[in-house]
Amino acid sequence: MERPAWAPRSIDISVPSVSRIYDFYLGGSHNFEVDREAARKAMEFMPGLPKIMQANRALMRRAVRFAADEGISQFLDIGSGIPTFGNVHEVAQTVRPGARVVYVDHDPVAVAHSQAVLDGNTDADVVAADLLKPQDILSSPQVERLIDLNRPVALLLVAILHFVEDADDPYGAVAELSDALAPGSLLVLTHASYEGIPLPAERAGGAVDVYKDIRNPLIMRSREEIARFFEGYDMVEPGLVPMPRWRPETAPEDEDPYAFSGFAGVGRTA
Repeated sequence: MERPAWAPRSIDISVPSVSRIYDFYLGGSHNFEVDREAARKAMEFMPGLPKIMQANRALMRRAVRFAADEGISQFLDIGSGIPTFGNVHEVAQTVRPGARVVYVDHDPVAVAHSQAVLDGNTDADVVAADLLKPQDILSSPQVERLIDLNRPVALLLVAILHFVEDADDPYGAVAELSDALAPGSLLVLTHASYEGIPLPAERAGGAVDVYKDIRNPLIMRSREEIARFFEGYDMVEPGLVPMPRWRPETAPEDEDPYAFSGFAGVGRTA
């Protein structure tokens, strides 16, 4: 397999990557055949996976606009993935010029492309780090340069926590990040769940098994389990709901049924 110029030498292009599979679902071009093969295999069980990812991106943009309208000018996007049109910095800086954004991802392709997209943007940067090591993120030069933790921050955990197994303590990682945030900060979160998927759980489980096979387990949590990530936050209306129902800009009834898979919510620190 020929290595494209945009692929860092450090990555194994024969192994599927969650962020590159996500890029494929969104119609991006920064993915390999091994990623597309895994994505197509998962779509044999859940053909609406691209619709779910599009709903995730749409929710992220609405939540960023909401945060910016609320006066927040600092954004920390962990598990940011490969940049696509309408990314956090574009939305935030359109609503609030001068807004500062730090992206965080552990995928070298996502980091390399973020660096390319952000070249020349002094108010945005990217950190190569892992959600499970919050202090590496918080003490990074990029966060220290751009984010004032004494002022409100919008922390984005969009479509990332369902790739963290309970054994790795995702609740502890979120709590550690939350403890570092100033009062008035927001937590923006989306998470996969069997609840809302317009398929029998057994069939949807086939797609989950594909992720398990590529050693990126997809953890489908219940609404109650997802709500636990918001401990210490006051939920912003309408609470923890299917993505199209969180402050929609168009009638939710017009959305594809797959868009209602999983949950989204925004919480505010007291």
